[in-house]
Amino acid sequence: MKLYSTKNREALTNLKHAVLKGLPDDNGLFMPLEIPRLPSEFLEHLSDFSFQEIAFTICKTLFKEVIPDSDLQAIIRDAVNFPAPVVKLDDEKYILELFHGPSLAFKDFGARFMAQLMSYFNQGESRELVILVATSGDTGGAVAAGFLQTPGTKVVILYPSGQVSMLQEKQLTTLGHNIVALEVKGTFDDCQAMVKQAFLDKELSGRIRLTSANSINISRLIPQTFYYFEAFKQLPKDNRDVVFCVPSGNFGNLTAGLMAHRMGLPVHYFIAATNANDVVPAYLDSGIFSPRPSVRTLSNAMDVGDPSNFARMVDLQEGKEEGSTWNNMQELISGYAFDDEQTRKGLAEVYRKYNYVIDPHGAVGFLALEQYQRHHPDTKGVILETAHPSKFLDEVERILNVKVAVPSRLAILAEREKKTVPMSTKFDGFKRWLLDNIA
Repeated sequence: MKLYSTKNREALTNLKHAVLKGLPDDNGLFMPLEIPRLPSEFLEHLSDFSFQEIAFTICKTLFKEVIPDSDLQAIIRDAVNFPAPVVKLDDEKYILELFHGPSLAFKDFGARFMAQLMSYFNQGESRELVILVATSGDTGGAVAAGFLQTPGTKVVILYPSGQVSMLQEKQLTTLGHNIVALEVKGTFDDCQAMVKQAFLDKELSGRIRLTSANSINISRLIPQTFYYFEAFKQLPKDNRDVVFCVPSGNFGNLTAGLMAHRMGLPVHYFIAATNANDVVPAYLDSGIFSPRPSVRTLSNAMDVGDPSNFARMVDLQEGKEEGSTWNNMQELISGYAFDDEQTRKGLAEVYRKYNYVIDPHGAVGFLALEQYQRHHPDTKGVILETAHPSKFLDEVERILNVKVAVPSRLAILAEREKKTVPMSTKFDGFKRWLLDNIA
């Protein structure tokens, strides 16, 4: 398998290098040189395959002969060991529940697969691999759970102080061992900018083996394609078009859907659902991409003002003529944005109409799908429910006036002591901390 940088298609590398390095030296993003179509027999008989068999077929097709089948099967067996069930709301709307993993968020799929893949490629290395990750909520908890006590690794998580829920914060600040949390006095975009700058710093890269666990790492992105196929196989078989509605922040989840489409998944359309941080819906309307500082919202995991994976979305839809990339994007994706008040009403509407407790991110997805289906009624819409509602306990219970059950693996964290390192948004201070504490 060969990969290139979105900033230089001539700079090819292999999967091991891309996974362990995280980012190319030119600050682009790694992309597969070839995204092959899956075998037609596999696509036509998708419902005959288990979730793990689907994951194995995708990886084997993409990776080619990089990893022996027995090792690849072991990686998938240890990473994809929880379900992704589809729940019916009505004949037009379905929920893909992606919160059945250890940290109760969709990012468990990517984080656990990445941990297994990095551990495989890291065998025989004498130097510790240091994984930097910025989080706006769920990524940090998933990465912490995925890499906890993984030999030869240390995880450094940067998160914006006061901008994640209490239980989300406990997931990334209470585990200890090889997990360190830096509490940054800024936004997610500040955290992400510091992580990216660290990879470009020659002194740091010379003294520390750095890699990333955000969706900028290709090993996070690939396993997110798995559940699009797993969802599709669970839907009723009829002639209606299938539409996926994706609550979006850094846009790795939607990019994975676009990759699944390129591999042959017969998806008709994608919906990018965002909160007030609506730079991608604005681009889809105007053709102009204008990143801006993120604003804090109820659906905090989507509080991203400069989504990294937009570069991959452009790369996948790039046209040969001026403006054609935007046209290609519009043919496959629509964008909708909703404010917090609308999100609260959407959350309440789902509970009232379907007796289903959805989280704020899923509520944004519901609103977007509802709006899309007003004009496209003869479709099957799948909302990606990206996190368990108990992770946003106070808000959800206040909106619905009901008690939400908290899974035990999350409830036990509430009483644990938070341990963090305070950090400013100045890169020099972050660099000095890494050199003093990690190098």
